[in-house]
Amino acid sequence: AGSSTETHRKLSMWQLCFLQHHITNLETLTTTFVLSFRSLFSRKSKEPKALSHNATGWRLFGKTAAREDDLARDPTCTPSTQQEEEVKDSGVSSCPQRLPAAVRRKNLEFEPLSTTALILEDRPANLPAKSVEETQRHKLEYEEMVAGAKRRELKEAQKKKRQMKERHRQEDSISNAMVIWNNEILPHWDTVYGTRRVRELWWQGLPPSVRGRVWSLAIGNELNITPELYEIFLSRAKEKWRSYSETSSVNDSESGASLADRESSLDLIKLDISRTFPSLFIFQKGGPYHDLLHSVLGAYTCYRPDIGYVQGMSFIAAVLILNLEEAEAFITFANLLNKPCQMAFFRVDHELMLKYFAAFEIFFEENLPRLFSHFQTNSLTPDLYLIDWIFTLYSKSLPLDVACRVWDVFCRDGEESLFRTGLGILRLYEDVLLQMDFIHIAQFLTRLPEDLQPHTLFNAMANTHMISRNGRWAQVFSALMKDGSKELDKNSSPALRS
Repeated sequence: AGSSTETHRKLSMWQLCFLQHHITNLETLTTTFVLSFRSLFSRKSKEPKALSHNATGWRLFGKTAAREDDLARDPTCTPSTQQEEEVKDSGVSSCPQRLPAAVRRKNLEFEPLSTTALILEDRPANLPAKSVEETQRHKLEYEEMVAGAKRRELKEAQKKKRQMKERHRQEDSISNAMVIWNNEILPHWDTVYGTRRVRELWWQGLPPSVRGRVWSLAIGNELNITPELYEIFLSRAKEKWRSYSETSSVNDSESGASLADRESSLDLIKLDISRTFPSLFIFQKGGPYHDLLHSVLGAYTCYRPDIGYVQGMSFIAAVLILNLEEAEAFITFANLLNKPCQMAFFRVDHELMLKYFAAFEIFFEENLPRLFSHFQTNSLTPDLYLIDWIFTLYSKSLPLDVACRVWDVFCRDGEESLFRTGLGILRLYEDVLLQMDFIHIAQFLTRLPEDLQPHTLFNAMANTHMISRNGRWAQVFSALMKDGSKELDKNSSPALRS
């Protein structure tokens, strides 16, 4: 036992010595590394040398001033004869560190405040000094940079001033229009809504405060839906969703559910609502309008089970909810989807949709022949972009404020305005689209630029003529409905030919 204890003590002492040896080596290596790291960046000379005008410290956003105590301790700051001659008229000391900023910076009337101004500074002592030509060139370059910055600042200020002026003008216009709509038009709607004055005010855009009411009056209520009827269908929808969630594991095919029932399921509506105006964050789960939109869409699927829910409906319902109360939004929504054009698209009436495309192409070719030919060359047919526009009434592809202006004209002119808007978009971006191929055109028309302004689009729409060699829109479409292309020229409708 004693021998074992002695052996254990010797082993512990050996381990301690080994550990101390390695610690000493580690400290030596650490010290060597630190000294090497410091010398790498300091590179200070052991021999004293005279300070120059570059001896003051440097930092990222300008040069630090020399400290007074450093100047007091500096024994090398002795003026030479040449320095005395250079500054004898300036009334300042010839010591470089004591020269005023204006003298050190060659009498410049500004102090560098950013890395841009470092171009004016003399180089550090360990770099070659600037020549006179280089110094002058740098000064001119800096002056040009300053002048350019001032020009940009002035241009930006003028732009903001114009925008503010335009905003005030629009606010005054909206305020005046609101008074006219509330006091002169809406109280006498049935007698004045078709007059030229009202139509011109309508084209200029409805004031937001009266927009929902005007839409509701213009679309009408041919279906005679009441708020009480909406509550009935809403309660049916809630009951259907409750039973659906309880039996969600049952296969639709086993229960004999129709296509409309499957499409009106809670899951599909929830999925589409989450993708409705996602940038607004008001229709998504937890948002203030999520349940409201869900209720309107659910009630409609029970009201029209033959149509059910179709993707794209959520955008139309959402725009109405932003401008109308819940029951009124449902009434307007149901009547809007009952219009011939919307019914054709939401019921996917292929033959009728082709007639709409054919009529559109007739006006497309007459208004924009170059772009029409470019689309034909790239095999870009109207269904690739018109379907999305018509399904959502442009509320998905256009900025919301522009889409509301499009809705204003749609409520005034009906389905013709939807295709006129499409031609206006194509006219507005004609030069851009002519440079694109099939893929890029399709992508561009699916999501139009966010900076699109209403007045630019409506100017393009105003320059779009909805009168062809075969007549106005209604006449052209009526001829197509009667007997296909027999009533029209042989080459007038590529959509029908296809």
